[in-house]
Amino acid sequence: MSQGTLLYAQSGGVTAVINATAAAVIGEARARKIKVLAARNGILGALREELIDTSKESAAAIRALAQTPGGAFGSCRVKLKSLEADRARYERLLAVFKAHDVRWFLYNGGNDSADTALKVSQLAKAFDYPLTCIGVPKTVDNDLAVTDTCPGFGSAAKYTAVSVREAALDVAAMAETSTKVFVYEAMGRHAGWLAASAGLAGQSPDDAPQIILFPERAYDEAAFLAQVKKVVGKVGWCVVVASEGIQHADGRFVADAGGGKDSFGHTQLGGVASYLAGRVKDQLGLKVHWTLPDYLQRSARHIASKTDWEQAQAVGKAAVQYALKGRNAVMPVIVRGSDAPYRWKIEAAPLEKVANHEKKMPAGFIRKDGYGITAAARKYLEPLIRGEAYPEFGRDGLPKYVALKNVAVKQKLPKWEG
Repeated sequence: MSQGTLLYAQSGGVTAVINATAAAVIGEARARKIKVLAARNGILGALREELIDTSKESAAAIRALAQTPGGAFGSCRVKLKSLEADRARYERLLAVFKAHDVRWFLYNGGNDSADTALKVSQLAKAFDYPLTCIGVPKTVDNDLAVTDTCPGFGSAAKYTAVSVREAALDVAAMAETSTKVFVYEAMGRHAGWLAASAGLAGQSPDDAPQIILFPERAYDEAAFLAQVKKVVGKVGWCVVVASEGIQHADGRFVADAGGGKDSFGHTQLGGVASYLAGRVKDQLGLKVHWTLPDYLQRSARHIASKTDWEQAQAVGKAAVQYALKGRNAVMPVIVRGSDAPYRWKIEAAPLEKVANHEKKMPAGFIRKDGYGITAAARKYLEPLIRGEAYPEFGRDGLPKYVALKNVAVKQKLPKWEG
């Protein structure tokens, strides 16, 4: 039996396939006789010493976990500051790691999570504690640097493209006497990857979505309204897909909710779709419907991309392998070998090249008029939504998702009061 414990935690907004990564981590570690603990609610669980013993779960439960959406162990939005500014928290983490003989720490999340994993690795080095830290990629925003794509994005992109195509058929059918404009809001604070994926729903400029609004392009209301009017005049109806993070030329978010900052320090955004719908109705006098899919787009496991599902498991398996080899402060990333046929592999990238870097849509992926995607974008996006990884369905007609036991480990330290 190998000595040492592996601690796995989930962070940030969950996805349709983050549990597939968790299942791969647990499965690979079990095959190597490594004990796996999971922190309840991300880094908060580590600080509170709220740890879950995954050995209490059956092999069947772990297999079912790979087809279950959400975050099985709970997630959080907590960003640690510098080692100096958050010293008490870091020392508490180290105490918990020592108490449970944690020698490998895998943090599954996005950009801020990669930053946390990097800082924890620096902490261990500073205190001469033998700990290997691995950042494991996940985000529907697809904005992590270095990696070709992010696990979670492909499934959200597939949901977006499918939903927009289906909704467009509805709008087209009703346009004569009812809705002329439909506005769909996609996640994406600074990067328009998810909004761009809606472009896969159509082939020509007249196909829905006829207008896509990207954070990478400044929002010009007059130009937008003129474009809507033009499309309705030509096609008879119009589908608009807007990224939640579109901004005015001066940098103000169009949908700034005025609610301050979230726990990651990000501006709290409100519904951009409802705002745009209101402007279209007030200025153009057209009947408008709008939708905010919100959690639906990131939790839709029933229409997950097979490519995404396989990549989510691959990064989990590689993360364990890297950890046991002592490859500290790295992240398993996806490297594209070719577009046609689509080929990819997993390689290790330094966390310092991922943390605090943001990958936005290349200019060459956005159509010259700013309202659609180019052939280059389509070439990049299409392989990521291919294939279906349907979950098993029960006789009740619903997916058979698993609820883990999540048996807590006995605490060894005083309660954390931070």
